[in-house]
Amino acid sequence: MQKTVVLGITGGIAAYKSAEVVSRLTKAGVDVHCVMTEGAQAFVGPVTFQALSGNPVICGMFDGPQHWGVDHIYLAQHADCVVIAPATANVIAKAAQGMADDMLTSILLATTAPVLIAPAMNDQMYAHPATQANIACLRERGVRIIGPGSGRLACGTSGTGRMSEPAEIVEHILLQLSDARDLAGKKVLVTAGPTREAIDPVRYVSNRSSGKMGYALARAAAMRGAEVILVSGPTALENPIGVTTLRVETTEEMLQAVQQHFADADVIIKAAAPADYTVQAPSEEKIKKKESGEHLQLDLVTTPDILKWLGEHKINQFLVGFAAETNDAVANAREKYRSKKLDCLVLNDVTKQGAGFEVDTNVVTLVDDTGELALPCMPKDEVAMRILDYVAERTAK
Repeated sequence: MQKTVVLGITGGIAAYKSAEVVSRLTKAGVDVHCVMTEGAQAFVGPVTFQALSGNPVICGMFDGPQHWGVDHIYLAQHADCVVIAPATANVIAKAAQGMADDMLTSILLATTAPVLIAPAMNDQMYAHPATQANIACLRERGVRIIGPGSGRLACGTSGTGRMSEPAEIVEHILLQLSDARDLAGKKVLVTAGPTREAIDPVRYVSNRSSGKMGYALARAAAMRGAEVILVSGPTALENPIGVTTLRVETTEEMLQAVQQHFADADVIIKAAAPADYTVQAPSEEKIKKKESGEHLQLDLVTTPDILKWLGEHKINQFLVGFAAETNDAVANAREKYRSKKLDCLVLNDVTKQGAGFEVDTNVVTLVDDTGELALPCMPKDEVAMRILDYVAERTAK
């Protein structure tokens, strides 16, 4: 069933970022209804949000009705979530005091839906005791506050007060809207990304894993109600919302983190691609480049096999492994599934178009005792949901 979000846009320069929030939500299949304050219209025109949402934009309390009944009551009752982004100090103060002097604040008073607010203002305005008291008041009432971030502000200063980025805001919203709670009550441990093994203080051995698949799995599991711990090697990705993220560097550090949280997990998804080899004796100083034609010899030894350790020590945990293959994919996957004592193996043939590293799509095959289930090329977020469909069905009590 399609979800409905009422997005309030208030009078801050960050209002231009709200267009991306609307765009991302509509692409995710959400029905977005925008409500703009008078101040917001000084920064961005309503036609922008109408074009992106496909719905009329409400700008004033006494605009002609867009829905059957009184607009602020209709939207308040039909919203699955009410979001204000950006939220100025002024609208935060009015919300905390229960004022209803425009369409947006009237909706806030009339709705019983979850409310999310993304503050955006000058750093001194944000730090002011009145603003902090108002935010604390809203939190006590169950309002979720997103951000703000820190950095250079429109006024020319730097500090805390920037509206969170649209992608982060949308992730919070989708987490709130999620209906699939089939992993509620379960603890899910996910590993993601590469690891790095030092050659010297400057160089390291690693691989091309971006971590995107593991992060997508962690986000999806959180949306489905699980308590999620993500053990991540070095990546450029932001920590997923609603997930406890532990950052590690080496394969040994990843193993230690997995061992620490292994016993409490109901489901373990080992999507990381840890380095298979480490340098036996890393140099404590930078190794100088040899003359042209000279060779540098490194003695490599194998790193701990995390997936093998998990397979040997699991008790009641449901264990999912990954295999990136370039040849004899199914045969190699079957052997890994058997030797690592897995409950499911996700085969990723990296030679296929749309699969592999550093891309936003994937092509995978689920391998278990019953056979192979090949999935078509799709975004990694969708692949994650399909994998979790399988996990939820297999672990249902």
